[in-house]
Amino acid sequence: MTTAKNPIIAGFYPDPSICGVGEDYYLVNSTFSYFPGIPIMHSKDLVHWEQIGNVLDRPSQLPLEKGQHSQGIFAPAIRYHEGVFYVICTNETSGGNFIVTAEDPAGPWSEPSYLEGADGIDPTIFFDEDGKVYYIGTHPIVEGRQYDGECHIWIQELDLTNKKLVGEPKDVWSGSMRFVHWPEGPHLYRRDGYYYMLLAEGGTERNHSVTMCRSRSIWGPYENHFCNPILTHRHLGKDYPVQCVGHGDLVETPSGDWYMVMLAMRPIDGYTTLGRETFLARVVWENGWPVVNPGVGRLTEEVEVNLKEWKPERQATVDKRAYHFGEMDRLGYEFVYLRNPEQNRYRLCPGKGLKLQYSTYTLMENTSPTFVGIRQQHHCFRADTVVYADSISRGQETGIVLLQSNAYYLRTALTRGTDEEMILSVYLCQDLEEKLIAEQVLADVREELTISLEVRGLAAGVKVTCGKTETDVAQEIAIHSLSTEIAGGFVGCTVGMYAISAEETEKGAIYKDFIYQTTKCC
Repeated sequence: MTTAKNPIIAGFYPDPSICGVGEDYYLVNSTFSYFPGIPIMHSKDLVHWEQIGNVLDRPSQLPLEKGQHSQGIFAPAIRYHEGVFYVICTNETSGGNFIVTAEDPAGPWSEPSYLEGADGIDPTIFFDEDGKVYYIGTHPIVEGRQYDGECHIWIQELDLTNKKLVGEPKDVWSGSMRFVHWPEGPHLYRRDGYYYMLLAEGGTERNHSVTMCRSRSIWGPYENHFCNPILTHRHLGKDYPVQCVGHGDLVETPSGDWYMVMLAMRPIDGYTTLGRETFLARVVWENGWPVVNPGVGRLTEEVEVNLKEWKPERQATVDKRAYHFGEMDRLGYEFVYLRNPEQNRYRLCPGKGLKLQYSTYTLMENTSPTFVGIRQQHHCFRADTVVYADSISRGQETGIVLLQSNAYYLRTALTRGTDEEMILSVYLCQDLEEKLIAEQVLADVREELTISLEVRGLAAGVKVTCGKTETDVAQEIAIHSLSTEIAGGFVGCTVGMYAISAEETEKGAIYKDFIYQTTKCC
C-alpha cells in the first residue's frame, strides 16, 4: 500500500483522463489556449507522477490563432489498444474533434485526424470486445431545446483505419435526472455484460458531479443509477474546502482494484486562482454499480492505493523548482506559451541564460506575446527571476507575470529610465484595464537584478534585489480578481516571464535563473 495526497496533480490540470497499460498509468489534461497542448503524465502507483511529454508539441498539431484564453483544447481522452495509444479531444478554436496516435506515449504523436460529422465537444473512444470501435460524444439539443445546457450523449461507429465515422449516429442519453444541465465528458467501459457510461453533469462549477448509467447494448436503452450522482460536493456548502468535483475517468489495476481520477477546485475565501486540479478516489463495485470512497462518499485528503510505491526521477508537483537557464539544453515539458509561439523568440544561451526576444504584442492581446511560464501549483509561493540589466533598453519591458488570462493578470515591468537608472513598475490588469499599483526607481543598477513575486493566498507582494540591497516595491496586492469566480473561463494561473518592446527588434531580455518554491501560508 502507498498513500496518495490530494490533489495528486496540483494546479491547472483539469479534465483528467487515464488509462492503464500493465503496471503503467498514463494521464492527460486539457490545456485550452496554451502551447504545447495536453501534458501526458506517467505513474506506476497512481500517487507519484512525472510528465513525460506533451501530446501536441508541434504547431501543425495545434492551431490556436486568435483563440480566446479558454478556447483551444477541451477534455482529451486517452486510451490504449493493441500497441497503440489514442488521444481524442476537441479543438474549440480550430478544426473541432480529432484523434492523434502514438506507439510511445512520450511521443512523437501523429498529426490530427479531424472527424467529419463529429459535432459537439468532449469525445471519447471505446474498443469493444468484438473488434468494433465507437465514438461517444456530447452535442447540444438545438431544435426544441427547453433550457441552456440541454444536451445529448451520442454514439457512432468509428472506422479507425480511415479515421471516419461510419453508420448512423444515435442519441442514447440526456442525463441522470430531469432538466440536467450539461451532461458531457462521457467515458464508456464494459464490465460483467454491461456497458457503463460515466458522465460529468451540472456544469464545471459548484454544481458539478459524476454520474453513471448502464445498458446491455451499446446502443441502449441505458438504465439510470438510482444513487446518482455517484460523486459530488455540491451538497456540502460554499465553504467546503474542495468544490466543483466532477469529470471523472475510471481505471482498473492488474489486481482488480478500481480508482477514479476527477477534477476539483480548492478555493480560498470563495476565490480560486489555481484552477481545476486532478484528484483521486478509490472505487468499489456493489450490486453492479460503482461506489466512490465507500463509507465517506466524498473526496478525501489521502487515498490508500493498493500498489507498490514508485518514485519517478522527477515528480509533477514539487515544492521547489530551480531553473538555471545557462546550464540547460532545453526547457522542461512543464513550460507553456500562449497560443502558437514563434519559437525563435525563445533561445537558451549556454553559460548565459534564456533569451526572450522582445515582441510588440502585449499580454492583453489575443495573439502570442513573448511569454513562457509554468502553472501555479500552490496557494502560497515565491517566484524569483534573475535578469541581466544590460539586456533591457529604453522602450522595452520585461518581468514576472502572474497570468490568469489576457484580461486578468499581475505583472512587474522592468524598464530603463536613464543609462544609470531603471524603473520597476507593478501593474494589475482587471477586465482589460491595467492599473499602476507601485513604482520603484533603481539608481544603483548592477549587472544582475532579481525580481521576486510572493503570493500568499489572495495577496501578492513584489520585491527587487540590486546587489545586496533588497527593496519592497509593493505588498498586500489583492489578487482575488485573478480567479475563476471573477475572471471566468476554465483555466488557472500560470507564472512566468514576458518581454515587450515598443518597436520590432531582434534583441531580447536575458534571464539567468527562474526559481519557483512554495512558502508557508499565514
